[in-house]
Amino acid sequence: MLDAARRFFAERAVLAVDTPLLSRSTVSDPHIESIAATLPPKRGRPYFLQTSPEFFMKRLLCAGYPDIYQICKAFRGGEAGRRHSPEFTLVEWYRRGYGLRQMMEETAAFIAALLAPQRRTATPRFMEYRDAFGQYADVDPERSSLAALAEAAGADPRMIRSLGQDRDAWLDLVLSLRVAPQFAAGRLTVLYHYPASQAALARRCPGNAALADRFEVFHGDLELANGFVELQDANEQARRFEADRSLRRQRGKPVHSMDRRLIAALQAGLPDCAGVAVGFDRLLMIGEMSEDIRNVQTFALDEDDA
Repeated sequence: MLDAARRFFAERAVLAVDTPLLSRSTVSDPHIESIAATLPPKRGRPYFLQTSPEFFMKRLLCAGYPDIYQICKAFRGGEAGRRHSPEFTLVEWYRRGYGLRQMMEETAAFIAALLAPQRRTATPRFMEYRDAFGQYADVDPERSSLAALAEAAGADPRMIRSLGQDRDAWLDLVLSLRVAPQFAAGRLTVLYHYPASQAALARRCPGNAALADRFEVFHGDLELANGFVELQDANEQARRFEADRSLRRQRGKPVHSMDRRLIAALQAGLPDCAGVAVGFDRLLMIGEMSEDIRNVQTFALDEDDA
């Protein structure tokens, strides 16, 4: 599968790059926890294992690199279980001049190429986020009340207290418990046009500022990929980072400094581009018909605890 991935990009003249795993900066996303690393005898601010190569790869694009890809390790704290591992493998790439549809179609083609011939997939289904919520959960992600979202998720009182007024958290819960489980098994479902509040590093949709040019790809209910038409506005990106930091502070989570080098690179100019990250271990799970990510990792992190 690694050979197939490299062939896929070689055939499209996408350049392989290699970026650091350790950095002084890390993501501000309140849903992702970074893993800190100590480098004796240094003191002061810690280094972090990268949650994805995104920031470094965007700096390369700003410096004039062409279309690029990377197959690398990524690390996230607090993620362990049948589908999550603190250490995992990502395939991430960026295409200059690509729009949302082009990037979604290429991502689906990449996944199909790696799963063939053992696990051929049916023609992908492309669905807008709002349509999927209406069809599978009978709610409107923009207009339905929080009570309606809680009911759609089948939330118990404890969960209601925990999530409170966090609309995006309720939407994520409905997606994971009601929407994604109804995606067709053995088929790729590409969900796109997420709410602008979940844009992350994606631009807002030019035709509707309430939506983001963001997509995710699922195989059945298993999420495989997360992609964007990339935000180019440095000021808007800095504003989003600050909003993330504020939310982390409110939730009592560690608050990390903003990646000023990424902001400076965006100020210098990010070309019009789209990017995506695909979880390689999860592709292996499908290929091996496994329900546990540890079964496809040669040296699972918790093997000594078994």
